[in-house]
Amino acid sequence: MTEKTSGISGEEAGHGSGPVAAPGARVILGNEPGSFAWGVLAKRHPALIQQVRDAFPYGRRPHEALDALLDEIINGVVEPLAPSERDHSQWSAWGQEYFGRPWFDAPFLWAESYFYRRLLAAIDYFGTGPWQGVDPFAPFKQAELRGAAVDEELRALDALADAPADERATALLRASLWGNRADLGFRVTEGESASSDAAGGLVADDSAVLWQLLPAGALSTVAVVADNAGRELIPDLILIDHFLEHRHAERVVLHVKPYPYFVSDAMTSDVVDCLRRLTQAPGEAGAIGGRLWQAMATGRLEIRTHSFFCAPLPYEEMPEDLRQEFEAATLTLFKGDLNYRRLVGDRMWDATAPFGDLTAYFPGAVAALRTLKSDVIAGLGQETLATLERSGSAWRTSGTHALIQVRR
Repeated sequence: MTEKTSGISGEEAGHGSGPVAAPGARVILGNEPGSFAWGVLAKRHPALIQQVRDAFPYGRRPHEALDALLDEIINGVVEPLAPSERDHSQWSAWGQEYFGRPWFDAPFLWAESYFYRRLLAAIDYFGTGPWQGVDPFAPFKQAELRGAAVDEELRALDALADAPADERATALLRASLWGNRADLGFRVTEGESASSDAAGGLVADDSAVLWQLLPAGALSTVAVVADNAGRELIPDLILIDHFLEHRHAERVVLHVKPYPYFVSDAMTSDVVDCLRRLTQAPGEAGAIGGRLWQAMATGRLEIRTHSFFCAPLPYEEMPEDLRQEFEAATLTLFKGDLNYRRLVGDRMWDATAPFGDLTAYFPGAVAALRTLKSDVIAGLGQETLATLERSGSAWRTSGTHALIQVRR
């Protein structure tokens, strides 16, 4: 079911111009009962509030704030951040059109982002008290990282150690792609979906173009914009090791979130946890962990973050300093569903709209590795789309299909 589907853009659009919305490419809202976006707001977010309440022995004030947030989402209207919050003015600007309206009437991307910011406010993450800087999702991430599934996945690396480089490259790229199913927020309501045939669930495959952009021996810099921690970040790090070890990249910059976001999104502390997990493992996994640890020390692997990664905005609105970061890279590789939504715009595009056209604004070559877990999709071949539509399955949102899309 795979076809080569990447579009090669023409002249790069001006900064901030972004893709032009095609007729019918409406912004995704959460106000259609039964839709995926509605389910996130009506079911997933309340479930997460309860999980956060249960994960820590918070005092009375955080419990009351979490209760108030839950009631506001289900029965009330969107309220602004308290004036005492450090980024009150920024969110006031971002949310001026949506405050005073039901959460379900706001753009889905904005509502999801604001939910996580409000959740952190409820537990005083940015305050000066004892809960300052305590990741409310850390217990979920740590439990997954310690799980038997990770042990099994790390042991499987031993069988790849002596494989031909091209075979290993394909396997590690696919592992990074399908690792995107390891999304703790997604599994709160959906269960841990898995395709019975991962390769058969690949709806677009531009992996050949990706490797063409990163020939062995070139002095390339690759930017990797991470998505989830734990079981997704480990295969991402292993793929980064392959880039460095086989000289597909001279240097890799790994971009992570500056604070907890979307339950399992990776922060610097999560990268460190994953590196420790690797270095403490036996066999090939331990060797990879050691190389990555050394790469950090020598600057061949660098971690960076930016406040924009937690903004409720598409990448077409990225600030100039971040744009310059990506412009300096040979290739920027975006992991995951949220990054994809921000990359092409969180709209109901015609599924065959060229990926290259929707990312023409981006400053340089860009790749997306994504397991499908939301409605937005672009760049599919007509035959592939017809086959998917005939299947009658929830292929856009079930996590059973994935894509690799590249724009030179």
